Amino acid sequence: MPGFIGEEIEPVFAQTPELEKKQGPPSGFRWRNREFAVKRVLKEWHEYDQGRAGPGWDAGRPPYALRGRMQRGSWGQGKDFYRLLLEDGRIVDIYYDRRPKGKNRKGRWVFFRELGEVEPQAEAGPEAEA
Repeated sequence: MPGFIGEEIEPVFAQTPELEKKQGPPSGFRWRNREFAVKRVLKEWHEYDQGRAGPGWDAGRPPYALRGRMQRGSWGQGKDFYRLLLEDGRIVDIYYDRRPKGKNRKGRWVFFRELGEVEPQAEAGPEAEA
């Protein structure tokens, strides 16, 4: 059922990522004692800015020192999002939160939301109609 999930997951990689804080999309993940395989990455986006809260002309604008890092990120800041088509036909969004948690200096993977399922005909392509 589509909707917000917001729970931690354990990523599965075909090859160990070269960079700890920029891992790229996993080939699958484990969630609630089940394993899900990724068929295809549909979209990828990154959020590295930390905007200011409150009213005024600079609301949402990061402090001056952070503006240069917005495009490439910095250690422990930002999130890497991935929209995935799973092998079972579901479309989901997951993200890697780069912030350290407690004594764990690594980030964490989160199952953000489920968006729905792909129609079997739409996924098959034009050759399936012939």
